[in-house]
Amino acid sequence: MNQESMAPVVLVTGAARRVGAEIARQLQAAGARVALHFRSSRSDAEALAADLNGMRPGSAAIFQADLLDSASLPGLVSAVVERFGRLDGLVNNASSFFPTALGQIDDAAWLDLMGSNLKAPLFLSQAAAPHLKLGGGAIINIVDIHAERPLKGYPLYCAAKAGLLGLTRALALELAPEVRVNGVAPGAIEWPDDGQFPAAERQAIVAHTLLGRIGAPSDIARTVRFLLFDAPYITGQIIPVDGGRSAHL
Repeated sequence: MNQESMAPVVLVTGAARRVGAEIARQLQAAGARVALHFRSSRSDAEALAADLNGMRPGSAAIFQADLLDSASLPGLVSAVVERFGRLDGLVNNASSFFPTALGQIDDAAWLDLMGSNLKAPLFLSQAAAPHLKLGGGAIINIVDIHAERPLKGYPLYCAAKAGLLGLTRALALELAPEVRVNGVAPGAIEWPDDGQFPAAERQAIVAHTLLGRIGAPSDIARTVRFLLFDAPYITGQIIPVDGGRSAHL
């Protein structure tokens, strides 16, 4: 049996771009094999997998799934296990993020924001749990500092992330002692691609961040890597990675 076949396997949702891609890169660099989930960004996922496999053959594979279709999530987990032979970690990173003005919230926004930020992590964790228990695995949920300190204009997103925070602690209780479950709560890491947060708002956010700058995807990825591989006595915790912003809100 070769060394690569013994490497831990981690499924990262929303792994094709931005923070998810950096998480995958850092986990692969730490010796893991990574299952790169994507919904529609196939070309980005393929490019990332090719890059990672170029550095270490067989260390990455891509998996397409719509996380809003909860019935398909056991199949996603099964496909990962069939490809790699095991599953040691799950990073629930995929997330929709957009404003929802109170008075204009509709079912479509509810289904998208609650589905991606809360429902999918629950059903994926449920499907992954039997495999994670076999090797003392771990689940990392990407939460948000606004789960506890709401962001004006984003009530539905904040509610969904608050639910994910509660789910993280509940799963830690339900899956102990075999599986550890923790959350990472980012502050401002990368500005959204779609132009949310005009310049004045961005300046205000930075002004309320104790370190005086936004963070990088690598800040989140390093914390995820620590919680997965170097924190055997940590479970049920939410780690803010926000440059001190939550201390100044």
